[in-house]
Amino acid sequence: MAATRGTQMLTKAGVAFTLHPYDYDPAADRIGMAAALALGLDPALVLKTLMVEADGRAACCVIPSDATLSMKKVALAFGAKDAAMMPPAKAEKLTGYHVGGISPFGAMKRVPVAFEAAACTAAKVWINAGQRGLLLGIAPQDALRVLGAKAAALTA
Repeated sequence: MAATRGTQMLTKAGVAFTLHPYDYDPAADRIGMAAALALGLDPALVLKTLMVEADGRAACCVIPSDATLSMKKVALAFGAKDAAMMPPAKAEKLTGYHVGGISPFGAMKRVPVAFEAAACTAAKVWINAGQRGLLLGIAPQDALRVLGAKAAALTA
């Protein structure tokens, strides 16, 4: 398995993680849910990375694959008046990753990151490693620390 910018970032920071490849299905309606099913993992612990704009500023939200983002809560988490999903092409340009493989780790441009607080109580979560069909398993507290991220209520 080739290293990604995300795995390189974690290795350089000395953060422990495990790699979990799976057969990526580009036709899947919900990529995170498909990944959870393919790996036999709890969808609440397989986190999806969503790029947003809060008052026009780029930000990253990491939430359980079986949850829905609340834009009202996203705005609150980032101290903004409003929030919206970032268009896919803009997210790809900003992160350097393809949709379906966007990771909060090793993005081309560093942006504020928030994790769904409920997911941060688990011992381990699975997040995209920066490549379609590849998740990494990591302690959520390590992910928060290495990203300088915050835990916040983000889901509906």
